[in-house]
Amino acid sequence: MSTTPLTASLIDLAARGQLPLHQHMDHATVEWISSHRPDLPPTPQPALRPQSKELLTRGGLPTRWWADPRLYTSLHGVRHAMRTAALAAVLAEANGLDDADTATAVVAAALHDCQRRHDKNDRGHGARAAVWLAANADTVWDHFGLTATPRRIVQAATAVRLHDVPYEAFTADDRADHARVERITDVVKAADALDRYRLPKLKWWPNAAYVREPAFDQLRGLAFDLVLVSERAYLAGARGAAAVRYALAEKGLV
Repeated sequence: MSTTPLTASLIDLAARGQLPLHQHMDHATVEWISSHRPDLPPTPQPALRPQSKELLTRGGLPTRWWADPRLYTSLHGVRHAMRTAALAAVLAEANGLDDADTATAVVAAALHDCQRRHDKNDRGHGARAAVWLAANADTVWDHFGLTATPRRIVQAATAVRLHDVPYEAFTADDRADHARVERITDVVKAADALDRYRLPKLKWWPNAAYVREPAFDQLRGLAFDLVLVSERAYLAGARGAAAVRYALAEKGLV
């Protein structure tokens, strides 16, 4: 019989190797994250174009877009999606992406985990999300106030499909796809990795060795603050999307 208390925090469960399939933030874990803030350099104030700010205000996606509604409020739910989209917008600016590619990166980042089945190592969730994104493209792009085009759909779906495939594990087909959508894919993968400060083990936190993004390290402070501010707001009673919008507003991103 398990002796793990029902109220055990994610940080305690992670230390015991007993994290459940569905993982939801708690006060003890947020305070552990706060107390383990790395020695991060100050982040320059991000300057987003008006289109990017508008897209981020639309990032509170419908619950029905998630494969499992239990994940909507979990570690891979709407708060992670919105922070990843915001970080993708900042990275797009840093990389000089134009309006169209920036918008595609933001959409892909917002949807990258929507077809997860659980919060653990769910292999293939990127491929499933890519299929879902392509099948629902008109609905998705309309939600963001955009028009879906075949080129944008293929670019976003490719970035979503490859986001959970390590570069070193790319097949020949993966490398060919990546070469066609390299800048957008690299931005989405890096944005996803930057939001790992929400995870309850230090070894799972952001690591530049796994991405191809020169601006990665300079955005660590922003990524950490977005996690801490939004998760505290969520636990204080704000709904998921509202909690992240509060954090984005504090950082001047909306």
